[in-house]
Amino acid sequence: MKVAPLRTVDMHTGGEPVRIVVEGYPQIPGPTILAKRRYAAEHLDHLRRLLMFEPRGHADMYGVIPVTPDHPEADLAVLFMHNEGYSTMCGHATIAVGRWAIEHGIVPMREPVTTLALQVPAGLVRVSAAVAGGRVGRVGFRSVPAFVEHSRVPVAVPGFGEITVDVAYGGAFYAFADAADYGLEVPGSPIADLVRAAWATTGAAAAALALSHPDDPDLNFLYGTILTDGDDEWSERATANVCVFADRQVDRSPTGSGVTARIAIQRAAGNIPMGVERRFASVVGSIFTGEAVEETTVGHRPAVIVEVGGESHYTGESTFTVEDGDPLPAFLVR
Repeated sequence: MKVAPLRTVDMHTGGEPVRIVVEGYPQIPGPTILAKRRYAAEHLDHLRRLLMFEPRGHADMYGVIPVTPDHPEADLAVLFMHNEGYSTMCGHATIAVGRWAIEHGIVPMREPVTTLALQVPAGLVRVSAAVAGGRVGRVGFRSVPAFVEHSRVPVAVPGFGEITVDVAYGGAFYAFADAADYGLEVPGSPIADLVRAAWATTGAAAAALALSHPDDPDLNFLYGTILTDGDDEWSERATANVCVFADRQVDRSPTGSGVTARIAIQRAAGNIPMGVERRFASVVGSIFTGEAVEETTVGHRPAVIVEVGGESHYTGESTFTVEDGDPLPAFLVR
């Protein structure tokens, strides 16, 4: 496999990795960002596998590819990649990209707050970062409108029986279920048990429940399942959840697009008021905040704009190459 050296900046947000490609990736053609996403999947997927898979990555690696925006308001645009393919929205990566873009001069830095408009496959995301002394701290983003697609629907999950799920969109579609319905706890239960339950639920819900986003059919797929601690009433306590997405990939962060979708569920059920911040915890104890800030509609559906916030940190920089004759350029052991 002959590839140019690929240079990356590596970060994490709430424990979840973010590998940003800053040099060496081919230009991705396409009139729209969704067309670019399709092109990357069809013609450049060997590079995703190279950067995400072993020996340079691992089964839970996550990556970002900056691309040329086509939205007139966008300051920059990105594609997201993972162990299975290319997602449409990612909150933890958006937080990391916000810090990286400001501190690396992609957009001008302004104190005390720098704003930028980020185009992702799901649409335009408004990012706002706290800046002090030339360093970015907390980053918040307001994503595309979030809405509930299915509410309190029973789904037959192999190995677990009938499980009640919600399905909501927060830039991607997720199924949500209470871990207690599987006899599990979040946090507390072994990750392998949570993954098994979530993975079975994703397959069952995808087969049983139709999804329809009015903006583009490319958005009509179930990205994963989020198991929660069942605490959906507003309180000052952090409520915990774990997201299992793509090919059994486990999010170490509270999942920004998942928090967006979960706020939509809680708001639709009347469990939380507008303009009140809720805290969300991951399986490693990291915290995101979420708040419904505006009511809107998506097609005929009521929807909300959600602001999610968190912090990202650098972990290193790398230049990846493939030596001629390497028989194992990309693989996964699970």
